[in-house]
Amino acid sequence: MKGFFKKLKEIYNHDELRKKILLTLGLILIYRIGCYIVLPGVDSAKVQEYFNGLGASTGGGLNITDILSLFTGGAFTTASIFALGIMPYISASIIMQLMGMAVPSIQKMQKEGESGRKKINQWTRMLTIAICLVQSPGYILTSIPAEARPDFALWMPSAVIILTCCTLFVMWLGEKITDKGIGNGISLLIMIGIIARFPQSIVQEMLHPESSFFFLLIELAAFFVVIGGSVALVRAVRQVPVQRAKMNIGGHMPQGESKRDYIPIRVNSAGVMPIIFAQAIMFVPLYLRSSETFQDSEVLGALSDFGGFWYNFIFFLMIVVFTYFYTAITVNPNTIADDLKRQGTFVPGIKPGRPTAEFLDVILSRITLPGSILLGFIAILPAIVLTLGLVQTQDFSYFFGGTSLLIMVGVVLDTLQQIDSYLLSRHYDGLMKSGKLGGRGTSVTGIAG
Repeated sequence: MKGFFKKLKEIYNHDELRKKILLTLGLILIYRIGCYIVLPGVDSAKVQEYFNGLGASTGGGLNITDILSLFTGGAFTTASIFALGIMPYISASIIMQLMGMAVPSIQKMQKEGESGRKKINQWTRMLTIAICLVQSPGYILTSIPAEARPDFALWMPSAVIILTCCTLFVMWLGEKITDKGIGNGISLLIMIGIIARFPQSIVQEMLHPESSFFFLLIELAAFFVVIGGSVALVRAVRQVPVQRAKMNIGGHMPQGESKRDYIPIRVNSAGVMPIIFAQAIMFVPLYLRSSETFQDSEVLGALSDFGGFWYNFIFFLMIVVFTYFYTAITVNPNTIADDLKRQGTFVPGIKPGRPTAEFLDVILSRITLPGSILLGFIAILPAIVLTLGLVQTQDFSYFFGGTSLLIMVGVVLDTLQQIDSYLLSRHYDGLMKSGKLGGRGTSVTGIAG
C-alpha cells in the first residue's frame, strides 16, 4: 500500500502525465454522460420494458442484447445517442486489417509509413460512416419498439444521422485520448463501458435470494483467480534466444562474447480477435432463428442458446481454429528470419534464413495450442459458471471471462505500462539535470566535451 501511494505521488508531481490523465478522465466523463442521453422523441421507459421482456422470454439466460449492451456501457438498451458505441469503428478497422492482407494497394499503403497510415485511417473513417448508415436503421427497427418512437417520416432520417454522428464523435474522443491523453483511447472507451456495469452486477449478485456473504467472498476469490489467468495469457511469451555477431571495429574484432538477446513470441499473438470472429459467426444462427422460416428449428435453437452445450462447444472449437488462423496471418516467421539475417543476428545452433523461419514456425505452432485452448476456455467460462450455479446472476457472469475480461486486463496492463514509461522518462530527465548520468560526479557538459 505504501508503494501504491508513492506511485500516486510520483504521478501527481509529473506535470505532463498529470495533465494527460486529467484530460483522459474528462473525455471519458463526456462519453459516459452521452450514454445517458436518449434519442429525441423516444420513450426510454417503453424501451426498457421491451428489453426486460426480451430477457424474460429467454429465461434470464445469456442473450445477444446483453452482450451488445455490455460493450456500450448500457447505451444499447436505453436508446442512447451513443447506442452504437465504438463498435462500427472496430468493425471497420477489422475489415481494413483483413483487406490489408489481401489487397495489394492497401499493403503498399501500410509500407509507406506515416503517410500510408493516415490514408488507411481516412478510409477506416469513411467505412465507419457506411457501417453506421446500415446499422442505425437496423437498430431503430429491431431494438426500439414502434410504440416507443415517434410515428412520422422525418424522425427516422434524423435518428440515423444522430446515431451516425455520435458514433463519429465517440471515435473522435478515442483518437483524442490516444493523441493527447494516456493509453489507447478506443480500448479505454470499451473498457469503461464494461466496467460501468460492474458495480450494478455486484449489487444484483449480493441481493440475489440464493446468495450469501460467504458465497460472495468465494465468488470474488474465484474472480481474482480468473483475472490472474487472463493476465498470464496476455503477458506470457516464449523467449527465443538470438545472438548478434561481433562487429569489426577499427579493423579488428573486439574481445568478449557476442551480445545475446531474445525474441519474445507471445503465447496469444492473436489477442481477442479470435473471440470476435467466432462470436460474429455464432450470431448467424440467432439471426436465422428470428425469422419465421427457421423459428421452429431445433438445430438453430441449440446453436442460439448462449448457455447451451453445443453453442459453447462449437464456439470453443472456432476460437482455437481462428487463433491459429489469425496468428498465421499476423506473425510471419519468414519476415522475422529475414530481419534477423539483415541485422547480423542469428538463433544459436540454427542457420540463418529458411532454417530459422522453420524453427520459429515450429515454436509458434507449439505455443499457440495452449494459448488457443486457454483463450477458448476463458471465452466460454461465463456460460460455465452460470450453468453450474457458481454465479447467480448473468450480469456478474460476464466478468468471469470472455472478450470483456480480456479487454479489461489488456487495456489496464497497457495503460499502466505507458504510465511507468512516463515516470521512467522523468527519472532519466532528473539524472540528466543532476549531471549523474555519466558516472561519479561527471557532468553532461564534460562528457560532450
